[in-house]
Amino acid sequence: MTLRIVRLGTPRVPGEGTRIGTVRRPPRGVPKERYAADDWYDVWYPELSPSAELVKQALAAASDKEWQAFVRAFRKEMEEPAARRTLDLLAALSHGADFSLGCYCEKEARCHRSVLRALLEERGAEVG
Repeated sequence: MTLRIVRLGTPRVPGEGTRIGTVRRPPRGVPKERYAADDWYDVWYPELSPSAELVKQALAAASDKEWQAFVRAFRKEMEEPAARRTLDLLAALSHGADFSLGCYCEKEARCHRSVLRALLEERGAEVG
């Protein structure tokens, strides 16, 4: 069993399981009934996305220093009790279920999903 970190809208891999969208907004121009069929996500969970303010900060980060400032700020948001409990739950579930978390960003290294990956690994999640 494993947890995968994926780019939403890309073809699913065998055994990926339920795809969870950790994005602030649903995909533009896609009817709700097509989200799963078109490989966006099965469940929308915006609580694991950065705040609107931090999304702007991440998109504007032109240097490593600016990106690291975003990472610190997003980690701080993920320290809130509800986010911590969700991350703990997902880490535990990764040992007995196949599922994935994702975002729209092309490059994981400059996406909040890289931070989610690190936070989940720190909690002992099985991340593939």
